[in-house]
Amino acid sequence: MSVTALTALSPLDGRYHGKVDGLRDHFSEHGLIRNRVKVEIEWLKALAAEPALAEIAPFSAATVAELDAVVEGFGAADSEAVKAIEATTNHDVKAMEYWLKKRLGHNAEVMKVSEFIHFACTSEDINNTSHALMLQAGRNDVLLPALDKVIARFRELAHQLADLPMLSRTHGQPASPTTLGKEMANIAARLIRARAQIAAVSLTAKFNGAVGNYNAHLSAWPEFDWESFNRGFIESLGLTFNPYTIQIEPHDAMAELFDATARTNTILLDACRDIWMYISLGYFKQKLKEGEVGSSTMPHKVNPIDFENAEGNLGIANAVLRHFSEKLPVSRMQRDLTDSTVLRNMGVGFGHTVLALDSTLRGLSKLEADPARLAADLDECWEVLAEPVQTVMRRFAIENPYEQLKAMTRGKGITREALQDFIATLAIPQSERDRLLAMTPASYVGKAAALARSI
Repeated sequence: MSVTALTALSPLDGRYHGKVDGLRDHFSEHGLIRNRVKVEIEWLKALAAEPALAEIAPFSAATVAELDAVVEGFGAADSEAVKAIEATTNHDVKAMEYWLKKRLGHNAEVMKVSEFIHFACTSEDINNTSHALMLQAGRNDVLLPALDKVIARFRELAHQLADLPMLSRTHGQPASPTTLGKEMANIAARLIRARAQIAAVSLTAKFNGAVGNYNAHLSAWPEFDWESFNRGFIESLGLTFNPYTIQIEPHDAMAELFDATARTNTILLDACRDIWMYISLGYFKQKLKEGEVGSSTMPHKVNPIDFENAEGNLGIANAVLRHFSEKLPVSRMQRDLTDSTVLRNMGVGFGHTVLALDSTLRGLSKLEADPARLAADLDECWEVLAEPVQTVMRRFAIENPYEQLKAMTRGKGITREALQDFIATLAIPQSERDRLLAMTPASYVGKAAALARSI
């Protein structure tokens, strides 16, 4: 059976392929091979540009340009050619090395120093650097921009709905009022902090040989400062150099990135569930889409499917991302191969995350607040004003204020008239009594509006 969107095993490459296209260039096997080629070529250029390595003649400007063009022009046909070689070598990095030598076989300058392609490298020098470049590009070019759009929408809702009062529910029960905008601001604030943590992860790479000691490097040039040279090479790629490793880079920075992404996903999952509840309560309505069906049998249904879809994908993403962060930093002795197959699934964790962000954004774009429903809920819960009344009573040293309001309101609610009759009896200054009498559940929102507008 040929692989199409309908026959693909993974929904990321089937039903949802269009929504995660931006990740494919970074996390596909083609993306990995292309980054390997980039690292090999940059390493060869760095060796040739170092005067202390006299046996490697410096390249002409034309050769440097050709080397750069190999990276820039690397396409699917090139990846297929590498894979054809791998069918014989049964080793993906060696196949890429052989392809590179063949690809540049016509260039006399390169062929003169062709054995310096992959010089002193273990496969993991190439792989770990490639993986770091893939993660850096996937994070900066796809993940963060998608997250930024969601944050911007939450901030927009926070500002639009800053003044719209809403009954809070702690433990699912009526509680001190807030505003709908403030609740959106809470989510935006959490995501802003989480985004900063994702962006702050410094992706590390190593380039120190088979077990991390520059054994092969020093066998060829024992007096050369390979550690400084290789540090400069890694930093020239925009990565952070890790000087202490076994054969593999220990993946601690990767784990930080996956953990930070999973924590962000958890915040988003929490938000999706809350918004689902607000829709269920009628606080939000959803804009109708012409031709869309909510139920195959109940014509009236407008289901919160975007938030449900997001919640499901966030769960899958976090299952994968947390496996990464728990498994990848663990390797037997100086190296085992269990990380290799796991790392090939980085696009899965990021794919379900990006898919969830897309679903969340679509859901948020459909939301419309229902002020009448919010007001009706508040007007049925005058008991929430027991808090400010007993708090003012405390200020003026009235005995047992909490207990008095508890006896009046706990588990049974109270009418506006009954509460105001109680306030009228209080031995407090008339100005304070008047202020309490003027208070309504809708006006008892503290700084909620100001906080919502400040995000």
